[in-house]
Amino acid sequence: MTIASRTVLITGTSSGFGEATVRRFAAAGWNVIATLRNPPAAPDFPKNVLVKRLDVQDRSSIEMAIAEGTAQFGSIDVLVNNAGFGLHGFFETTRREKMLQQFEVNVFGLMDVTRAILPQMRAQRHGVILNVTSGAGVFGLPMISLYAASKFAVEGFSEALMHEVAPFGIAVKLTEPGGVRETRFGQRAGAEASGALDIADYAPLQERATAVFAAIADSRSHGTSDEVAEVIVAAATDGSTQLRYVATDGIKPWVEARRKNGEDAYIETMRAAVGLGAL
Repeated sequence: MTIASRTVLITGTSSGFGEATVRRFAAAGWNVIATLRNPPAAPDFPKNVLVKRLDVQDRSSIEMAIAEGTAQFGSIDVLVNNAGFGLHGFFETTRREKMLQQFEVNVFGLMDVTRAILPQMRAQRHGVILNVTSGAGVFGLPMISLYAASKFAVEGFSEALMHEVAPFGIAVKLTEPGGVRETRFGQRAGAEASGALDIADYAPLQERATAVFAAIADSRSHGTSDEVAEVIVAAATDGSTQLRYVATDGIKPWVEARRKNGEDAYIETMRAAVGLGAL
């Protein structure tokens, strides 16, 4: 199969990682189906990009985008599940409806898109499903408990699904980026937590955790959405069975603490990072 005949469908392409990934695949000669909730607001993509509406909370839009993309290009070889958002705030202070929305978008929406593409990939006996998670799918920090829970869920789902679909020639992969400055994640996450309950007991920890996130933001100049997109495209096209790809250097020390150290050393590292000290 030539590159010109390959097709990728990407969700959440209005900005950030999704937009950059569309441009990377298009520049490499792929047919690209760029999906987002509001197509009239789509960026000015290259001519080999088909823009379609897809809201991960609307299953009919998922099915329509896949059907129209398949009709245009013949088949879909790669799915990049990028759509998602992040809540910022303490679990106890976050209203239940926001908690449900976090999982409806980041977990169940991703699952619905994956379920919709699997029959085609299974029939053609090849395909790649690449799920964009986060460093927050590897380690937990205060004030992103619900976001981390959703990304941990996607990590577990992807690892198990990998085994289920491997007999059909389908690879499942995870790309784990940290934050990058131009995604404005912290600003959007803070907005998503608006209307949260006010519990004074959390104020001291909030001050420390906010300082940690500010320090992370200040260190992001070396990471860009395009660099994350480069990792996404490489992971989707390397032909390997590798599951996880860490996409930004800034989170690598914490990822290594999680995956290479013992539990006690890892917990100590993370508590020190948020200024809590030893248990």
